[in-house]
Amino acid sequence: MTSTQSRLADRRHARLMVLRVLVLALLATLVARLWYLQVRTGQTFRDAAAANDVRTVINPAVRGDILDDLGRPLVDNKSALTLSVDRNTLLGTKDHGVSTLARLASVLGTTPQTISDEIRPCTSKVPKPCWNGSLLQPVPIARNVSVQQALQVSEQHELFPGVTAGPDTVRRFPAPYSLNAAHILGYLSPVTENELAAATAKGEVMQRSDLVGRAGLEETYDSYLRGQEGETQVSVDILGHAQATLATKPPVNGDHLVTSIDARIQAVAERELDNAVKRARSQTSPTNGKPYAADSAATVVLDARTGRVVAMASTPTYDPNVFTGGISQADYSALTSTSAGTPLLSRAFQGQFAPGSTFKAVTTAAMLQDGFGTGTYDCSPAFKIGGQSFTNFEGEAFGPISLKRAIEVSCDTVFYGVAYQMWLRDGGLKPIAHPLEPIATMAHAFGLGAKTGIDLPGEAKGDIQTRAEKQATWNTMHTIWCKRAKDGYPELLGSDPARAAYLQAIAKENCTDGYKYQPGDAAISAIGQGGDLVTPLQLARVYAAVANGGILYQPQIGRALVSPDGKVVKDLPPIVTRKLPVSASTLAFLEDALHGTSTEGTAGPAFAAWPENLIPTYAKTGTAEVYGKQTTSCFVAFAGTETGPRYVVAMMVSQGGTGVGTSGPSVEAILAALFGVDMGHPDAKGTLPTALPAVRPDGLLPALPPATTLPTPPPPSPSPTTKQ
Repeated sequence: MTSTQSRLADRRHARLMVLRVLVLALLATLVARLWYLQVRTGQTFRDAAAANDVRTVINPAVRGDILDDLGRPLVDNKSALTLSVDRNTLLGTKDHGVSTLARLASVLGTTPQTISDEIRPCTSKVPKPCWNGSLLQPVPIARNVSVQQALQVSEQHELFPGVTAGPDTVRRFPAPYSLNAAHILGYLSPVTENELAAATAKGEVMQRSDLVGRAGLEETYDSYLRGQEGETQVSVDILGHAQATLATKPPVNGDHLVTSIDARIQAVAERELDNAVKRARSQTSPTNGKPYAADSAATVVLDARTGRVVAMASTPTYDPNVFTGGISQADYSALTSTSAGTPLLSRAFQGQFAPGSTFKAVTTAAMLQDGFGTGTYDCSPAFKIGGQSFTNFEGEAFGPISLKRAIEVSCDTVFYGVAYQMWLRDGGLKPIAHPLEPIATMAHAFGLGAKTGIDLPGEAKGDIQTRAEKQATWNTMHTIWCKRAKDGYPELLGSDPARAAYLQAIAKENCTDGYKYQPGDAAISAIGQGGDLVTPLQLARVYAAVANGGILYQPQIGRALVSPDGKVVKDLPPIVTRKLPVSASTLAFLEDALHGTSTEGTAGPAFAAWPENLIPTYAKTGTAEVYGKQTTSCFVAFAGTETGPRYVVAMMVSQGGTGVGTSGPSVEAILAALFGVDMGHPDAKGTLPTALPAVRPDGLLPALPPATTLPTPPPPSPSPTTKQ
């Protein structure tokens, strides 16, 4: 063999060795990978493969009822017919369900595309509407359909493959005594992604197809009312078709919520609020000669012993049934429209009104705790501060009177003078380091300017103006005020030049001095005007604290959560917020003065026919002036003996006229229902139950008399025309 041939043979041998090493390395890598997959992580893949063969089907729980204090359902569930579509069957037809969807759309009065959107699976790239539930479940596409629509589908099954009609449960509002209570009860809507994430973080089970409480008690107590969904584990084949049931976990139905709402009193409160609005609109404003607009109003009834809400009504309101089965965008827009009065907003705990002279209970408490006596004060027709004159309502004057009488006749100038003295003592326009601000401090002690903590979402906090707050407002608004001072309000010049000029003058003053707490600010704040705003719930709470001896409760509507078999799951006892920083003598004086207001003062006309000797009444009127609008009608009263129940009723009507003329008769009628006066047998113990209603172990509620119509109230007295 030549040397050349020898070198070629060596090269071939080297190449073969490299190839052998490479093949052996690849085989070793393959063996190692197979060992890793089959031995080291084999169980993980076996579990994953098994999971691919199993699907979870959710079995929804029945939502708990919301009951009144006697166990009457305010919200429950009803059986309804629902049309559902099985996607697998539908897509398995020759045309993939196109003709079926067309026929179904014709039955439901909608479009095939709308139904197609509702049954498509939800993904990150698919916008709603879509189906968030299991693909093994039929997709409900129309709830609460008519019997005729259900029969069209079920009797012609060959034309509607994959479409079924069957029973379902939907939320129902039984409305005992034809009450509304929409703002209290709330409604349901589909769960959001944020809520799903929050539920997962808390370890709660929630599905994308769930409905959750979106307002009112439905939202606050949603986790109890919703219950726990059941699960069924189903094995499927490679096409996703169910083969067998592997395991079943039954659902746990939701708990019932027992409330402090009394259906009869709630219905009376709604009726009387409506009567107050009608009463206002039948009267003419002396300032502009036009009927009062009465554009919104609310009333609240509290049990002073516990802080529990007995009734709460607001207008304008809405029909809660509009949310059953889903609400259209047009209907929802109408509920949130400002031109329609924003019916979705509850004026009872979300509306903010100037309290007018009803605020004088707070001012009086501040006076007495600050060292002012109950002796003689000058009730002149006007009180002058610098070049500004602050007058009594319609220029009235009573001369030298006691503080008690000043409250009874609602003399503004007495309170102007006291507030001015307090303002001077705090340093006037050059305040001391830590001004006492007795009236604002007392208002905060009564819970004003802060949320009450009621078990309803979206509560407003109101406002109590102080020196610090005025400075903070100026810091925020300074640039805007100065721009308005220069440019004015051109958008108002054509329609209301007087208002445009007034607002520009205010803007000029605020631009330079808006941070100053003027003596006029202090004066009008003492009678519940200017920067002071309260909700009707806050106002009722103030007087409940006076009525119960100085305890400020956190208002509550929920009383207890009861399981479907009748066991108390959670008791919701009264919650004490604080004890008022006032003496027993101050509370006794206030009570005496409010009683005098009811019998001999501005509230007297509302209680002219009341059985005062059996059930004493205590009241305060208010007529708050609001620039550019008609006066706000305010009236608050409580009734009952010191040893028995005392119920507080507050009513406020925006642009509603005087307190006693508009709201007074309606507040009296609500108190009459609470103490049986409207039924001809006044009872100082009241008419409301104190114990929880008994839910039977079989889940049935106690048998109750029919709650269909309210007693016919006595003929209304002529509308009082006294000032406040």
